[in-house]
Amino acid sequence: METRKHIAAEKKRCGTHNCTQAVVHTYADIAGLDEATSMHVGNAFAVGMGNMEGTCGALIGAGIVLGCACKDKAKSMKKMRQIMEKFQARNEATQCKLLKGVGTKKILRECPDCVADASEFLEEQLTGEL
Repeated sequence: METRKHIAAEKKRCGTHNCTQAVVHTYADIAGLDEATSMHVGNAFAVGMGNMEGTCGALIGAGIVLGCACKDKAKSMKKMRQIMEKFQARNEATQCKLLKGVGTKKILRECPDCVADASEFLEEQLTGEL
C-alpha cells in the first residue's frame, strides 16, 4: 500500500480536519465510506475521546477505518491492540491530554505527528486485508 500518512497529517496541520477526521477521510475509500460520512463519523472526537480525557482522536480514526476494512470483530480488535501498543511505545501515551502535555507541561507529540503515527500503524495492519 502506498503510504498516505503524510496526506492525513497535512489535513490536520492545515486545520480542515480534526485528528479523527484526518485519518478516516484519508482512508475513506478503504473503509468504504463516502466523503460526507467520513467527516461526520469524526465530529465528536475533535480533542480525542471525551474532550482530551480519553484516547487520541487519530487512534480512534484508525480504529474506525480498521473496523470497516476488516469487517471482522475479533480480527479488528486484535489489530487495533497492535496499533495501540506501537503508538504507546513510540509516544509514551495514547491519551490525548497526556500527548498534549495537559497537566504535565511536557508535550509528547503534536497532533499532526499523532495522525501520521496512527496512519502508519493502520497501514501496517491493513496490509493483507485489501
